[in-house]
Amino acid sequence: MARIEIDGQSYDVQDGDNLLSSCLSLGLDLPYFCWHPAMGSAGACRQCAIIQYKDAEDQRGRLVMACMTPVKEAMRISIDAEQARQFRSDNIELLMTNHPHDCPVCEEGGECHLQDMTVMTGHTFRRYRGRKRTHNNQNLGPFINHEMNRCIACYRCVRFYDEYAGGKDLQVLGMHNNVYFGRFEDGALENEFSGNLVEVCPTGVFTDKTFSARYTRKWDLQTAPSICIHCSLGCNTAPGERYGELRRIINRYHGEINGYFLCDRGRFGYGFVNSQKRIVMPGIKGQTETTAEIAENHFRNLLKYAKSVIGIGSPRASLEANFALRSLVGEANFFLGLEDAEHTLLNAIVEILFNGGIRSPSLRETEQADAVLIMGEDVTHSAPRLALSLRQAVRNASFDMAHKMHIPLWQDAAIRQLGPIRSPLFIASICSTRLDDVATGTYQGSPDDIARFGFAIAHCLDESAAEPVDLSEDEKSLARSIAKALKQAQRPLIVSGTSCLSVAVIQAAYNVAKALPAQDKQLTFTLPECNSLGLAIMNGRPLQQAFDSINDGLADTVVILENDLYRRASHQSVDGFLEKAAHVVVIDNLENQTVGRAELVLPAATFAESEGTLVNNEGRAQRYFPVYPAADPIRGSWQWLTRLENSQWRHHHALTAACASAFPYLAAIVHAAPQTDNIIKGSKIPRQPHRYSGRTAMHANIKVSEPGQPQDMETPFAFSMEGAMAHVQPALLPVIWAPGWNSNQAINKFQQETGGHLRDGDAGARLIKPSGSHLPWFGHIPPAFEPEPGLWRIMSLPHIFGSEELSLQSTPLAERLPDLCVLLNPQDAESLGVDPGDPIEICDPARNFLLKFPVNIEKTLPRGLLGITAGRPEFQPLKFLDQVTLNKANPEQQPNSEAPL
Repeated sequence: MARIEIDGQSYDVQDGDNLLSSCLSLGLDLPYFCWHPAMGSAGACRQCAIIQYKDAEDQRGRLVMACMTPVKEAMRISIDAEQARQFRSDNIELLMTNHPHDCPVCEEGGECHLQDMTVMTGHTFRRYRGRKRTHNNQNLGPFINHEMNRCIACYRCVRFYDEYAGGKDLQVLGMHNNVYFGRFEDGALENEFSGNLVEVCPTGVFTDKTFSARYTRKWDLQTAPSICIHCSLGCNTAPGERYGELRRIINRYHGEINGYFLCDRGRFGYGFVNSQKRIVMPGIKGQTETTAEIAENHFRNLLKYAKSVIGIGSPRASLEANFALRSLVGEANFFLGLEDAEHTLLNAIVEILFNGGIRSPSLRETEQADAVLIMGEDVTHSAPRLALSLRQAVRNASFDMAHKMHIPLWQDAAIRQLGPIRSPLFIASICSTRLDDVATGTYQGSPDDIARFGFAIAHCLDESAAEPVDLSEDEKSLARSIAKALKQAQRPLIVSGTSCLSVAVIQAAYNVAKALPAQDKQLTFTLPECNSLGLAIMNGRPLQQAFDSINDGLADTVVILENDLYRRASHQSVDGFLEKAAHVVVIDNLENQTVGRAELVLPAATFAESEGTLVNNEGRAQRYFPVYPAADPIRGSWQWLTRLENSQWRHHHALTAACASAFPYLAAIVHAAPQTDNIIKGSKIPRQPHRYSGRTAMHANIKVSEPGQPQDMETPFAFSMEGAMAHVQPALLPVIWAPGWNSNQAINKFQQETGGHLRDGDAGARLIKPSGSHLPWFGHIPPAFEPEPGLWRIMSLPHIFGSEELSLQSTPLAERLPDLCVLLNPQDAESLGVDPGDPIEICDPARNFLLKFPVNIEKTLPRGLLGITAGRPEFQPLKFLDQVTLNKANPEQQPNSEAPL
């Protein structure tokens, strides 16, 4: 720590930090544009000017930029000195000479960092009357609007997009004060994190195009703390609602998980909430109209007179909903609702996480890794935000070099000038991945070959680990070099997951982690869905056993919770199961094939309309809260299951407590939400900002008098602008706002230090603490994959915009779907006589025709493998086949272009 003097007041600050960060951490107001806590200093905007004095006798001082000046002991500075204030005012006046006078129509208005900083400098009158520089705007795709005339050339956008996120297609063009930030031509931004430009940009150059379609001001949005439900990482989000419609999702800062950034699927995949496929009314087969009361009574009677009832849970439903179903049908009759291979994989991962003795890191901790091995995952597509963290991890070698050269780590431009110095990152995958551009070495192979390669690395690290045989010399050499790099690391990280559908890959990843000598080694797994780990901890039975229970006559009624079984098992087996069941009850929020086969359908609330607890891939339990009340008769899934007469839980907190007491590993979920002990007794936290408008007119077309606000009996929040905001933990604040700070940059007012953890702690409770001992070595090494003549093995490859069930129903994401094609190795394509774009017939091993799709050539895909996009409904008939045959199709016949969703 260092003691410095700011405008005559002494403060203790972090020694070596830059002055801007230190001032903001102290709660002082100092304007800035180009600096960002996640990206360091660039010194481009000159807006954070302060006066630095030489010593106690110096009365004049000199102007310095706070973001470029390191803290030193006994430093004396002034923010309020007239010279500094005048410089900042003059500087922003120059920046504003070309900025349009369009605040009233700009979508950034009311949450604009430029507005905040302009007011902070006292610049309230424009003297410039000349012609303004203008630019043409670009169509940047379905996510982002472009209004280049608002640009102040802070360079934040390209620094984030190109340098931080690894994008290639957004550049700065031009020279001097006439620069243009855009693409070389119109077209969708290609990077998977492009949506962050909306929040990174301090002006209105980049705005949310999906929000523009149904725009409302920030102060008219109702919001609540929430969790992204599109992958297993558990990023924190802030959804916004108006008129009963979800309007947007923005990042919600979490110091251990997502920090300042979201992936584009998490930001723009919310469209399913407003989808025309939403189930908004209960339905009973054979009846045209059904009320909630009739449906509830029908449900009660089915349970009362059933021979036996089984329940099928879901990895996209909350812990509480799954536990309510388990309690309703009994432990022996509760099935996890996972495809059998996924069920086996998750059980293996749970065993490793809880008993393997190796820590599973948060995303913040992954960024500290100094060597990384990824096994079997294209992380950008299976867990996107993790990929962004791994891009930062490879920079740790350059940070070490900067430290030796006495360059502060926040001097971003200086460190990047050191050259491409990277920490080792190795990737073993089925084919090329989006992180290959920063990888030290890559290996492509079948899942069996990836597992064998992992076992070889583990043996190189520790000879007591199992050793595969018959590896090529190239494979042995690469394994040795990877093992050497990992062995030298102090904070090595092993990343694996379920994408390969291979237990051997997961076991090999554990062997590698176990063999590492470092004390701070870490192992993380990517999982398929938002509550996959939480559901697996509940230890239900496999889905096939549910089918057997009905088919064998042991039960006649099934309750299916938020789960489309046609995504979990073959069409034939699900058809047989549903036909055999006398009664099928489905609780879900979107129409799907399973819903279409139900006798009773109960409309479930989405994450935006209900509460619940999810467990992310690291084992952190987090609570999400309803943003707005579900329209009657929609209810939360847990409410449908606990509204029956024999239910012992009437409130969510009681259900959470019961779930925690039933499973020792879940005991800490009662602490998943921040505490509310300091809130004024009898008050609630308002979901609506204090400037919320139009409340008395919202329903004037229905009734002139203002209706009473809905009551929330389950959470500490109110569907109102009235309530108590004092003493509320930052992790619980629905809206991040502070006086003078209307943009998302206001988060610095609620952090322990800028870029650090939230005051009073980040949300969530970790459930997993590494055991003191390790599991035995895994030794079941699969044989090497050998292509069979005339047969190809199906490989389901995840895609950020094409694989996840709910986001597939978001219209903007549809424009970013991958091409509807299959992938082939060039030699396989040549043997079949097909070129890129040619249609190919796919048949089962008995040569029964299944589907026809165009071919795309993937040079890195091993021979004997056929790549398809995981999760796309068009490929569903292939998902549960191990092998297929291929034939060149007649080009005059049209390939499959559609399949039922």
